[in-house]
Amino acid sequence: MILGLKKNEVKIVPYDSEWKNEFMRACSEIKEHTNIQLDRIQHIGSTSIDGIQAKPIIDILMGFEDIDHISDSFLKAMKKADFYRLRVERPAEIVFAKFTDDTFEIKTHFVHLVNYQGEKWCDLLFFRDYLNANEEAKRQYEKLKLKFLNSNLQGVEEYTSYKEQFVQSVFDKRIALAGDE
Repeated sequence: MILGLKKNEVKIVPYDSEWKNEFMRACSEIKEHTNIQLDRIQHIGSTSIDGIQAKPIIDILMGFEDIDHISDSFLKAMKKADFYRLRVERPAEIVFAKFTDDTFEIKTHFVHLVNYQGEKWCDLLFFRDYLNANEEAKRQYEKLKLKFLNSNLQGVEEYTSYKEQFVQSVFDKRIALAGDE
């Protein structure tokens, strides 16, 4: 299994069914060191979407009651599980990463800590579930990611911006469906 990227590296690799097993291993490590409930740890990102090519990074969503009040003991527990808090500034989100070794050069996992049942939690799970249930959207997303690789654009920020309109259109479907209820 290919897993890991250097800082600001964008690489897409063929789908690997081992990604799900790696998520389960990471989930067990997190659960072993923290008291977070298993239903609040979810596999997200492209490695959670069956059959599509993806960046070889395991993205994990963790739902917390209030991320504005994270205890030092929780941060220490994540570090014991080999997940290190990054200096990434995102609204309503705290990001951790796991690395291949203590050089901290190659990231293999990201943990996105968000408020449980909050907007980000719901959007990210809806995105995963929508793509897994919708073959046309799944292939459209995969083509978009591959098209980025053939463009003159580079880096994670440009990659994220390149996909933003598609991702937001899926988030908007969740909001529209919620409004229909």
